Amino acid sequence: MKDRKLIKRLRKGNAKAYKYLFSEYYDWLCNYIYNLCKDHSLAEDIVQDAFVSLWEKRNTIMISSSLKNYLFKTCHNQFLQHIRNQKFKFDTLDIIRWDIISEATLEDDLYDYKMEKLNNLINQLPPRCKEIFVQNKLEKKKYKEIALDLGISEKTVENQMSKALNFLRANATTFIL
Repeated sequence: MKDRKLIKRLRKGNAKAYKYLFSEYYDWLCNYIYNLCKDHSLAEDIVQDAFVSLWEKRNTIMISSSLKNYLFKTCHNQFLQHIRNQKFKFDTLDIIRWDIISEATLEDDLYDYKMEKLNNLINQLPPRCKEIFVQNKLEKKKYKEIALDLGISEKTVENQMSKALNFLRANATTFIL
């Protein structure tokens, strides 16, 4: 009897009936949802959404059982909808994560391919030119150090580096995408 009067008043837009329902069931519903999700703020959000939905649908709701059962069922359904939405977000994140991983793997493969081609080109350099190029670019030695190590002039090192770079530039277009 009490539920029927509340429902009738609620349908007419009676704010007092709504406030009464909220104060009567809010804590119970929050505890119920909290037991499902173990998150206080999520439980409160879900219960508040259920009450907002109740108010918005007050003119059209059909309650065949008790009002308490209706509210618990509504909150439970809101919680399940939240879980479905979270699953969708996680599925989407997994797809994005795998796209990034596969793209990175593809980039690694491409990098490995380019490095292999570059090493092949370096190996095609004349021995002295290759030695100077390796010391400068891979060992990070300055022209002056290379000249001292090899007992040649700095100008010779500079000329050999120029030859190496020109050769690599001319032949690198065959593998750079």
